[in-house]
Amino acid sequence: MPTLPQTVIAATITMLATGLGGLPFVFVRRFPDEVARLGWAVAGGMMLSASVFTLIIPGVNEGGITPVAIGVLAGTAIFGLASKLISGHEHDERGIPVPGASVRGSARIALILGTMFVHSFPEGLAVGVAYGSGEASLGVLVAVAIAVHNIPEGVAVSLPLRAEGVSGWKCVGWAIFSSLPQPIAAIPAFLAVQAFRPVLSFAFGLAAGAMFFLVLSEMIPESRANEGQRLSSALATMVGFLALMVLQNVMAF
Repeated sequence: MPTLPQTVIAATITMLATGLGGLPFVFVRRFPDEVARLGWAVAGGMMLSASVFTLIIPGVNEGGITPVAIGVLAGTAIFGLASKLISGHEHDERGIPVPGASVRGSARIALILGTMFVHSFPEGLAVGVAYGSGEASLGVLVAVAIAVHNIPEGVAVSLPLRAEGVSGWKCVGWAIFSSLPQPIAAIPAFLAVQAFRPVLSFAFGLAAGAMFFLVLSEMIPESRANEGQRLSSALATMVGFLALMVLQNVMAF
């Protein structure tokens, strides 16, 4: 019979696995501008793939289309408002834009980390519900699947952060931080499986909506400095989407 300490340990491992995705960026000193923009596109494609295959589809399978759709709308609205509030700080009291790319970069980093932070809550709930079901093998399977797919998600978080000039070890740290909700959310989910199971579908949708908004409003536009980069941006986005899709489907078998 699974125990609460086992659940916390499993969810902590899934959290730390995200940091593995940031390790390669410890050895990458700086991206050329064109490579950095392609990195934004690849990371955006990976996030879209994660939204579809690890959030929307499982959410619909768990509780139907309605709670997932409501969650998607809520996630989009919440992060749309957050984006507006953050961008509002890029102007002084007279409404004049504050010069310097660092302000915009900081706002974008905050959005990325906020989105991935929210995205980690339903994953933590899933671990807690799986272990709380009483099936130890199910809990281990869910935890391993989430841990493995957290590694490329760590890459997706670290790519844009490194492109913004964040150091390699900080990329690792922020990647792990973005998954902090996993062990936190797993505890109440384990203790109250029946109470949290109906919330899963909405939580999946909420995270998916937040990720879609981030990718479409920030990451894809950032990958296209001009119209000449439309094709390379689209191709890089598809590469990221397909890479994570294949990885997730391989893990499923």
